[in-house]
Amino acid sequence: MKKIKFDIITIFPDILKCYFNETLLKKAIEKGIIEVNIHNLRNYSSDIRKSVDDKPFGGGRGMVIKIEPILKAVAHLTKLELKGLKLKPKNKGTKIILFSPRGKKFNQKMAFKFSKLKHLILISGRYEGIDERIAKYLATDIISIGDYVLMGGEIPALVLVESISRLVPGVVGKSDLLLSERITKNYGFIEFPQFTRPAIFYPGKILKKIKKNVKWQVPKLLLFGDHKKIQEWREKNQKIIE
Repeated sequence: MKKIKFDIITIFPDILKCYFNETLLKKAIEKGIIEVNIHNLRNYSSDIRKSVDDKPFGGGRGMVIKIEPILKAVAHLTKLELKGLKLKPKNKGTKIILFSPRGKKFNQKMAFKFSKLKHLILISGRYEGIDERIAKYLATDIISIGDYVLMGGEIPALVLVESISRLVPGVVGKSDLLLSERITKNYGFIEFPQFTRPAIFYPGKILKKIKKNVKWQVPKLLLFGDHKKIQEWREKNQKIIE
């Protein structure tokens, strides 16, 4: 059985732990399909106060996470080799990912690519950022999950773990669903509208200020067993997310 390991480096380990104690990710971890380890960056600080940040050169609005604890943490998790000035994982199945608003936009195609790996090290920054030399000399990939700025990299780490894990056979439980995604153009994801019972819903039964004759209906075509027409409807209304 294929197994993928995630190592997340953060200064707030507790906000991540609760997430992996729920839903399908918990079951996948218990089955040994995926492995998730959360590492407190402060444990790799040489400072007696366990500090991991310092003032930026040239001045700035906030503190910057230092190189030393990040490098120690990554070196503890994987073997590194020097190529020029850059440190790279010796194992080709390992990626060191740094989150940054300036990074490459994460998408479904990248999720498929990463799902083929054995080991992902996710560096979650905080404060004003991380010393740029981590991006330049240590990270194999610099990734953004959108055109906005967050307070830290923990949420992007969760996004990657979930989106990648669901592509690992045995995690979501429906291999035919994953197969349909894999044959989609550029390994994208096909999304089309979904409905369930009741076929006709009256919001006025829940909200008193809504007129009782207002109704929300499921497209009639979906209520009958003509699979050819249903497939045509889905293709017409689908969106390919790459």
